[in-house]
Amino acid sequence: MSISLDKLKALRRQAGHAAQAPAVETPLGAKPAPVEAAATPAVAPGTSLAADAPTASLPTPPQRQADQGGSVFGWVDAIQHKPSPPRAQDGDALRRLLASRNRAITHTPRAERSGPVDRSLPGTEVAPGLHLIEAFIPQAIPAQPLSLAFSKRPDETVAAQDLLFFDTETTGLAGGTGTRAFMIGAADWYRDALRGEGLRVRQLLMSTMAAEGAMLERFASWLSPSTVLSSYNGRSYDAPLLKTRYRLARRGDPISALDHVDLLYPTRRRYRGTWENCRLATIERQLLRIAREDDLPGSEAPAAWLNYLRGGSARNLRRVGEHNHQDVVTLAQLFLRLVQAEADERAALALTGQG
Repeated sequence: MSISLDKLKALRRQAGHAAQAPAVETPLGAKPAPVEAAATPAVAPGTSLAADAPTASLPTPPQRQADQGGSVFGWVDAIQHKPSPPRAQDGDALRRLLASRNRAITHTPRAERSGPVDRSLPGTEVAPGLHLIEAFIPQAIPAQPLSLAFSKRPDETVAAQDLLFFDTETTGLAGGTGTRAFMIGAADWYRDALRGEGLRVRQLLMSTMAAEGAMLERFASWLSPSTVLSSYNGRSYDAPLLKTRYRLARRGDPISALDHVDLLYPTRRRYRGTWENCRLATIERQLLRIAREDDLPGSEAPAAWLNYLRGGSARNLRRVGEHNHQDVVTLAQLFLRLVQAEADERAALALTGQG
């Protein structure tokens, strides 16, 4: 209420009640006495306070004050001198309420909930943000050239050590210039001076976007004019994607000039209708009797890598590496099985005189 003291006095004079209440002089320098609230009426023992009895903290209505001989403006004085609630306390209460609301909706980082984030990656960092993961599986290298008759190339053969089985893990499955490979896995038969003969598995893993150029350069160094690439649907997906990345990086394309044996098509021709589908996971389970444990589906690989780039755990990214490792090992075994199945079929036809 914004009524000034002068206006109140003027209103009192107009009402004729200016001299009803005797003025109380306050000594100089003393604080004015606080306005006392109306006393609660006494209640006799054994009786209860009436429901309509006036409350001690409320000012007396103007008409009742006039009947009791008081000033009709006494209720105005009570409002004027009644202490208002401290604003600082209201502000503090509001701040506490907002703080509790913020605590309720604030997302607690994973690191605070479960300790430090596991960011360790396998292999050796051979360039900034590029990791090389190597493994060696001892096994005999096929001594004779391998026939490509299963791939409708009956007169052609390939030396086992010229084959390079490869597979990529990418940021998406749609392809196009916006999709990139963050991992390239490759396996080849290799004769090592210390470890002997076996299947060598090498994988390149990017831990930063800037490492793509180094990855493409390292993969190109694994290729030679005599290399024969082998994949599973790589002719339609993996190879075109890598060619696009080489062009965008303004580097020479080392893939287009190489021979490429895609194992998807001969596998479909031979085993279509035998199992529910011809996906690589189905073929390795039904034909090669390979059972994977804790395998991360390839469709979840993009999320695993992007989560790592955003500061997340490396656990699922390591599982992507294990999945990719098994893929290229499976390709080598499937290649040998297709060669053997074609040879057995030709031998059976020769015995029956149909060859």
